Amino acid sequence: MTGPAEVDPVLGTPPAQPATRSDGPPPAGASDDRSLGEIVGDLSHDLTTLVKQELELARTELKQEAVRAGKGAGMLGGAAVAGLITLILASFALSFLLDNWMPIELAFLITTVLWAVIGAVLASRGRSELKNSNPQLPKTQQTLKEDAAWARAQKT
Repeated sequence: MTGPAEVDPVLGTPPAQPATRSDGPPPAGASDDRSLGEIVGDLSHDLTTLVKQELELARTELKQEAVRAGKGAGMLGGAAVAGLITLILASFALSFLLDNWMPIELAFLITTVLWAVIGAVLASRGRSELKNSNPQLPKTQQTLKEDAAWARAQKT
């Protein structure tokens, strides 16, 4: 058995209205009964909360990116092992193929020099790619810009 929504079914009286705290400045024409100390305290509390939320957002965003990067790194590691085995077997095949036209020692030396050149080119390109990388946190950067604009608006 339930009563109307505005009446407490146990006490038979209207429920107590919870105290509400408005976020932001009071509307134009309304008076603010808070003292300067309360306003400064509220502002300090709001800024503290804002900083905590920004740090939490950055931490969450970094964690998500780290998980993605970890999965990708694991897959690349597996691919590297498979690629290494492939390269070793392909190198032996190339060396034994060259053995048909030259001594085996020279065939293995040519194969080794070929892989050394390929390794040097890959190392050089990899280094330049790492230098050009710039990990960014787009959501955090956007909210920080919004927070700075909000803080500037609060000053005026």
